[in-house]
Amino acid sequence: MRALVTGGGGFLGRYVVEQSLARGDEVAAFARGAYPELEAMGVRLVRGDLADAAAVEAACAGMDVVYHVASKTGYWGPWNAFYQANVVGTQNVIAACRANAVPKLVYTSTPSVVFGDQPHEGANESLPYPEHYENNYSRSKAIAERAVMGANGQDGLLTTSLRPHLIIGPRDRHLLPRIIARIGTGRVPQIGDGTNMVDLTYVEDAARAHLLAADALAPGSPSAGSVYFITQGEPVNAWSWIDRLMRALGRRTVHYKVPLWAARAACGLLEFAYRALPLPGEPLATRFLANEIAMSHYYDISRAQHDLGYLPQFTMEEATQRTIAYFRKALT
Repeated sequence: MRALVTGGGGFLGRYVVEQSLARGDEVAAFARGAYPELEAMGVRLVRGDLADAAAVEAACAGMDVVYHVASKTGYWGPWNAFYQANVVGTQNVIAACRANAVPKLVYTSTPSVVFGDQPHEGANESLPYPEHYENNYSRSKAIAERAVMGANGQDGLLTTSLRPHLIIGPRDRHLLPRIIARIGTGRVPQIGDGTNMVDLTYVEDAARAHLLAADALAPGSPSAGSVYFITQGEPVNAWSWIDRLMRALGRRTVHYKVPLWAARAACGLLEFAYRALPLPGEPLATRFLANEIAMSHYYDISRAQHDLGYLPQFTMEEATQRTIAYFRKALT
């Protein structure tokens, strides 16, 4: 297939590019920056911004599938920044696919679109969107996901959305580096009682799910207009896993605990201060982040297994070992 990967130079996007190339697809990557390593692999690099509708439309011309992976992530930041990247950017991708008669669009969403103030334990895709979001990332991604689902069937376009959860693996520049850096300061406590279980997703399996989703999209297929949780299917104890990671890297581990209610109260004060004063940068933690690291959130992936043929190629132990091995080298 002729495939376009938005965010093709990013963490997950790069793996989608590589796996597409490996199976013989003709691949283009849409990104703001220069990525000579992609061009060296035979990828056609298209530079532009998702908020530029004309640039996105030009990039989508002649494509058989668009993997819309790019987004603005983070638990803090102004609404307009998230809105432009995640909402307007996705609207532009949808419009470009329709204008160019692109038959397939695979969207990278997140479980955060349905995560509110309650734990998720073996939850499935029937989870409703919450009435209120405590961060702009989740809110903007939920709007974008709904737009992608609503576009299914318009002008011959078939769409599906994937919700990979907490992606880990080599070349991660965001999730684990931030966790390692912040816990290493000794200022981050264990929030909650430490019994919460979470799902992780190894990046190679997350990328493979995107290719499976593209292959499964066909008129009348159950995947058209649907969403899917993507994980390793092996929940782990969040704090035990973090402790193992930190010890393997020779870093400081968490040494004290704070109840969730107290952490949320403190985070609420921090958020107020950062908005009212305002303060530069971002708070050490927010109420949303406190919920994330104190509550259980793991998901039933049977729908992805049935509709997409998704089956993790790596066990959770293999994913953990590969991730630790990478960071041992990267942080030395």
